[in-house]
Amino acid sequence: MKFTASFVLTCFAACFFVDAHGQSATDSLLTELNNVLANKNNYVDQKQAAIGLLKTRLTQSTTDNAKYAAYDSLYEQYKSFKYDSAYFYAKKLEATAIALGDPGVIASSKIKLAFTLLSSGLFKETLEELSGINAKLLPADERVNFYFLKARTYFDLSDYDRSQDYFEIYNPRGISCIDSALVLCPPGTFSYLELEGLRCLRTGDYDKGRQTYIALLNLPGLSPHDFAVNACCLSYIYEIKGPEDKSVDLLIKAAITDIKSATKETVAIYKLADLLHRKGDIKNSYIYIQQAMDDATFYGALQRQVRISSILPIIEAQWVDQIEHQKKLLYIYSAIITLLGFSVVVFAVIIFRQLKKLRIADEIIKAANITLQENNIVLEELNKNLSTANKIKNEYIGYYFNINSIYIEKLESFQKSLEKKLSSKRYEDALVAVKNLNLETERQHLFHTFDKVFLRLFPDFVRKFNELFSEQEQLCIPEGQLLSTEHRIFALIRMGIHDNDRIAKLLGYSVNTIYSYKNRIKNRSFIPNDDFEDHIMAIEAV
Repeated sequence: MKFTASFVLTCFAACFFVDAHGQSATDSLLTELNNVLANKNNYVDQKQAAIGLLKTRLTQSTTDNAKYAAYDSLYEQYKSFKYDSAYFYAKKLEATAIALGDPGVIASSKIKLAFTLLSSGLFKETLEELSGINAKLLPADERVNFYFLKARTYFDLSDYDRSQDYFEIYNPRGISCIDSALVLCPPGTFSYLELEGLRCLRTGDYDKGRQTYIALLNLPGLSPHDFAVNACCLSYIYEIKGPEDKSVDLLIKAAITDIKSATKETVAIYKLADLLHRKGDIKNSYIYIQQAMDDATFYGALQRQVRISSILPIIEAQWVDQIEHQKKLLYIYSAIITLLGFSVVVFAVIIFRQLKKLRIADEIIKAANITLQENNIVLEELNKNLSTANKIKNEYIGYYFNINSIYIEKLESFQKSLEKKLSSKRYEDALVAVKNLNLETERQHLFHTFDKVFLRLFPDFVRKFNELFSEQEQLCIPEGQLLSTEHRIFALIRMGIHDNDRIAKLLGYSVNTIYSYKNRIKNRSFIPNDDFEDHIMAIEAV
């Protein structure tokens, strides 16, 4: 039996049944589903390629029997893929069957045409088509299909009307058709178990239905579509009776199989979107409800579009609210970054003003030193004050450089934290905004400021530094820079910072890198290594 019921299709599609799932299994399945969704066009292309081969075979068919077989193959490809094409080839089947004059073939073609009409939501037309078939003239297997399809129609009408009055009319008629089909099926067969499971669903006997579907799914040789249909029925039972996690996992697997088989006449992904929406997973539910509407529109299933439209605006509204919330968070983070940047500017202005005051004080001390040269006691006191002032300058510059270095480290930490939070929600725009922060540029700007301030205090530093090397070993300063990395390391040493770990943190290098730089420079100088730093400390400030 190859036909599916609309009620059953509210929870149908392919999946595997297992007894237990954890949350991690659900997450893994959702990841797989999203990956399959990303490649959905490839599966549709494969479907179209198979259809193209069948159409080629049709053009080569010359007899009515060969044409009927070709039309039947094309119908099977289209029946769950695209309504208008399925209807076209069902009509071709009917016309060819009439030409063949075989009552059994004519009845079979009419059943397939009725299935196509039902899949599109044309319930009245389906019943009219079925009313033209004399079930007594059909062989047993075709009568099973006939009663099953008729039961589907009544069940679909019952669900579509959403009225208790009509439910009490159509549901018993559908159950009666199921009973008529069950009489024709040997117990334990696929058809018998499928009919029995559907009967349990419609009568509310969920415990027996669960056992029936478990037995059905353990049958050997099930086609992927048959397995998917009945596995999704089991998902519906788990949704009603629990555990809900099993229902979600089965629907995910069903949706994966639907996409891989390019099945468009399906509601597994719609049911999945509805369940995830109720569980609070708005992001995935929004993606899946959009896919469900795309599938229903592509196939031309009118009743599917109506049902999806009932929850689509709700999910979309919540998705928009979530996006707006993320935007607000992004604005807050941007404001924090702006505030930090403004703080750096303020600190820089304050530091430069203090440096200017220190320079003025230094000039005053120098003037006083010249004036009081003849007074040795006063001169010694002034020299002591000058030494103290120089020490203050050095410590202040070091402090300024350290503050800016700490700021860069905070920005790096903030960038990583922000990137982690937003990437978990996949807000690409936010990630791009954060990644646009160019910390390396800030670090280079910091180095340039340090070089400029240092050379104001030690204008002869580069010249006197180079005097410690032979002409061919002297260091060149890169174009556009005031000091090279090597100069900068020993500039920090001149300021009294001798600890390799502290120098590494200030310049953004590892301790081993600083150690290597120092050894390489000392080895190039004609000054003994042990005395090299003493010569650096002897370089005088202005």
